[in-house]
Amino acid sequence: MTVFRGAEAVLVSGVYGVGKTSLVEEMAYVLESRDQPYAAIDVDWLGWFSAEDEATETRVRLANLADVVGRYLSAGVRYLALAQSVPDAAALADVRVAVRVPLRVVGLELPQEGIRRRLDHAVTRGREDDLRAAAEWLATGRGTGFEDLVLPSDRPVSALAAEVLDWLGWV
Repeated sequence: MTVFRGAEAVLVSGVYGVGKTSLVEEMAYVLESRDQPYAAIDVDWLGWFSAEDEATETRVRLANLADVVGRYLSAGVRYLALAQSVPDAAALADVRVAVRVPLRVVGLELPQEGIRRRLDHAVTRGREDDLRAAAEWLATGRGTGFEDLVLPSDRPVSALAAEVLDWLGWV
């Protein structure tokens, strides 16, 4: 396994609709504007295919993540910003193995009503499923307890990005 010295990663996690992808996009914008060597990855997209079962989807998503991260790091990327709803500590451990560089986790929180407002404006029917899943995760506490930093996402994404990037020491 190749080790990429000096590279770091952050995983932005939380329930569906909390603003993970938006935060990672804003972080990427800031890093790019400051000429920092970065990459942004929506991890869920790496496993979006017609899988036989959840185990197959997870295996392929993690293999894809390892490949993509390796290619970015080989190209000189130093900062990796990832977005993914991680259900538990075991799934996080699998992400850490795939990423292969130090990884910190930022959890985003938003009450269910705030998530509903965000997802009500989504144009796909799949967002209805996401809203149901978010409600289930919120009710059971799934996807929490392993974060290094937890922030409310009920404020402008630019403010969140500034806080996270400062906390990481990336800017």
